[in-house]
Amino acid sequence: MALGEFELIRRFFDRPAPGLVRGIGDDCAVLAPTPGHHWLVSTDMLVEGRHFLSTVDPEALGHKALAVNLSDLAACGATPRAVFLALALPRADAAWLEAFARGLFQLADAHGVALAGGDTTAGPLNLCITAMGEAPAGQSLLRSGAQPGDTLWVSGTLGDARLALEGFRGTVSLPSEAFAATRLRMERPTPRVALGQALRGLATSAIDVSDGLLGDLAHVLAASNVGAELQADALPRSAHLAAQPLHLQRLCTLTGGDDYELVFTAPADGDDAVRAAAAGSDTSVTRIGRITAEPGLCCVDAQGQPVRAPGASFDHFRQT
Repeated sequence: MALGEFELIRRFFDRPAPGLVRGIGDDCAVLAPTPGHHWLVSTDMLVEGRHFLSTVDPEALGHKALAVNLSDLAACGATPRAVFLALALPRADAAWLEAFARGLFQLADAHGVALAGGDTTAGPLNLCITAMGEAPAGQSLLRSGAQPGDTLWVSGTLGDARLALEGFRGTVSLPSEAFAATRLRMERPTPRVALGQALRGLATSAIDVSDGLLGDLAHVLAASNVGAELQADALPRSAHLAAQPLHLQRLCTLTGGDDYELVFTAPADGDDAVRAAAAGSDTSVTRIGRITAEPGLCCVDAQGQPVRAPGASFDHFRQT
């Protein structure tokens, strides 16, 4: 017998939701904020053929659908509380749903997040998650706080997801080990939730790298009305990417996207505190530049010579 909508929800997504007044089962979920905290809310949509390949493993897709939203909460220093899932499916495939739910709930459990509700419908495969988190009032990380003289940092490494995409496209031939490792970074990104929380009261601004470092950093500079000098050769990259030609390394690190690392700024005298926060959250960080008073983004190499942008960061309505 084919799965119906409500049987689908009950079988794969309805489970106890600790931390909520009321989860799945009513027209609305009921959440109670922690006194003295602000809610932080983010929504991200993943569309087949636009954000992920049709051949992606559904367990990995469940992970990524949640990870990209948790990454937004991380960029604001939030503690995740609850998520809502809107899911359009071409058909109710029990095996696909079981794997998808497993990937989603494994990551949700790792961060103490409850699935509080959502919606299902028939249609082209489309996933939309709204994530809710909270942070102490006045301590949320925003894009608008960068100041001239601040240092510029990034977590983890950049560019592996784009390198995997180029492998899928056939524009680069990767050894099997490199392809497997970079594909993992593309399909199962790690949201830097602990680092975001550790940076509250320390970072002056933050954003996550979803569309490409240059494009995402530009949002911070515009919101803060400042500029930046970015050191292209200082950008952290994996050994797999470092083995590629320099032009491909710069394409992947500067405009690749899908990294879901945090780019943030901090006062110039805060290097030790930043490194301590990173160590406490078991996350590597690298200083990659500085904030300037003059608006605009200047990208330079190790010798201080200008580096031309290898392309544009991702834009849903300007690229295919």
